[in-house]
Amino acid sequence: MTTTHQVMEDVQPSILSFVKDLPNICSLAGLACTLSAIYFSVTGVFHAAMIGMVWAVAFDWADGLIARKLRGRSGTDMKFGGQLDVLIDIVSYGVAPAVLLISYGRFEPIYLIGAFIMLAAGVLRLSYFSIFGLADGSRYTGLAIDNNSLALVFLFLFESLFSHGIFAFLLYFSCISLAILNVSNISTPKLSGNPVNVYLLAAYTVSTSVFYVFKLVQ
Repeated sequence: MTTTHQVMEDVQPSILSFVKDLPNICSLAGLACTLSAIYFSVTGVFHAAMIGMVWAVAFDWADGLIARKLRGRSGTDMKFGGQLDVLIDIVSYGVAPAVLLISYGRFEPIYLIGAFIMLAAGVLRLSYFSIFGLADGSRYTGLAIDNNSLALVFLFLFESLFSHGIFAFLLYFSCISLAILNVSNISTPKLSGNPVNVYLLAAYTVSTSVFYVFKLVQ
């Protein structure tokens, strides 16, 4: 017997019909934050870029939390949301940090190498995860790339303590180190799956945002 739900699953929906799904709205909000981070990186307003980067992570974690709590989402909704997450992750945690590195390096060609390594590691990491998923259902193989943005946002808290040249070196070294961890075989927990960690991220997001807003208005 064919149920109404099965009939709805068999009918191919429109692309824009997925926009009304609340987790996807969160994902797209995170993409908007990432776009702002890229824009401010290119224009050299790095404190504003940090705000965009940390809020992109916040929305990314929020969409997963909302998706797990929502009832009545179809299998197609979940598959679409998963694909949307991966594509946005490539931009948020691969492209945005790469643009940040190149921009902070004042577009010197040497920074293209580090940017490519970080972007390539992110793409490889996400491709691997798409195939193999979580180890034992709860742990990642390699450092999850959302940690890249969280680490870089933390690093920039100390940017004013160094000369531009020294901090550019530290940023380069950090980006390469994160890329190595992304494609390593280390086992790391899925932090976004724990509601306590989500609250900790919220506190981190608000506190760092306040710090960077203060730096912007100085």
